[in-house]
Amino acid sequence: MYPSELKYDREHEWVRVEGDEAVIGISHFAQDQLGEVVYVDLPSAGDSVAAGETFGEIESVKSVSELYSPINGEVVAVNDALSDTPETVNEDPYGEGWMIRVKMADPSQVDDMISAEEYEAFVNEEA
Repeated sequence: MYPSELKYDREHEWVRVEGDEAVIGISHFAQDQLGEVVYVDLPSAGDSVAAGETFGEIESVKSVSELYSPINGEVVAVNDALSDTPETVNEDPYGEGWMIRVKMADPSQVDDMISAEEYEAFVNEEA
């Protein structure tokens, strides 16, 4: 349920490192808690993100939640397809439901994130 090649944070975002870039999305747990996603507000390419700061919002039929960046860097790509099909976040949170791609300012920040096993234990405590 939580791919082991990804790193996670306690705000329920995941990171997949690809060279000096990080692909960021939300976890299966997060999308499940939100319910049906109806809108995603993301930054633009060229925007800066900072660890622990919000980079957008995700809206479901239940609530609106902020999205938090786990790392510092510059947004180099945004998943524009989510504006037309936000439900992709529910259907494929680790694949087509990715949100932003960031050129990492400090790749070592990923080392501070938790593993899939640690994340699963964390969400089991929350449930």
